[in-house]
Amino acid sequence: YNTAMTRPYAPGYRIPTDLLLKAYASGVFPMAESASDPEVFWVRPETRGIIPLDGFHTPRSLKKTIRRHPFDIRFDFDFEATIDGCAERREERRSTWINAPIRAAYVVLYRLGHCHSVEAWREERLVGGLYGVKLGRAFFGESMFSRMTDASKVALAWLIARLKVGNFTLLDCQFITPHLESLGATTVSREHYVGLLTSALSSGGVGT
Repeated sequence: YNTAMTRPYAPGYRIPTDLLLKAYASGVFPMAESASDPEVFWVRPETRGIIPLDGFHTPRSLKKTIRRHPFDIRFDFDFEATIDGCAERREERRSTWINAPIRAAYVVLYRLGHCHSVEAWREERLVGGLYGVKLGRAFFGESMFSRMTDASKVALAWLIARLKVGNFTLLDCQFITPHLESLGATTVSREHYVGLLTSALSSGGVGT
């Protein structure tokens, strides 16, 4: 990716909520170099990852898993535990971009109704999920995690079903991974993305 980044931003190590929402509305999002780095990058990729809501690919094995109902799927039940799950280090991901200012900013967004989590629970234990930001008819997926096989994939399938019911038009996943690509994620140019974003915001309003 040819990605434009500006650094640093976090005066007082706090990201103002209004600035964060304006950033999303203009196609920009924050990241940190690591969990221990108190500063924040603003990122505006040349190409953007999205999951077309009518192009989500559900592999046969995932369909079987969903039919078995192995997880209790909850929305916004424990947002802070979900973002902490996304931030934890695991064998396949030894570092995280979720630092203290970013975590605090998204918790505030959640409390204001702009951020949501989809959570997979098993025997009253959080085993996977995802969280993201909602503006208008756009949902910006931020991060996902699994402590059990397919937990995050099932959460994503539920998110997409919910977005379809809500007539959303854009599911942004920022960057493409092989995992997301196997589920139908694709890349679009910055110009194309801005068009999709503008349409999603004009049809739903930035404050919704």
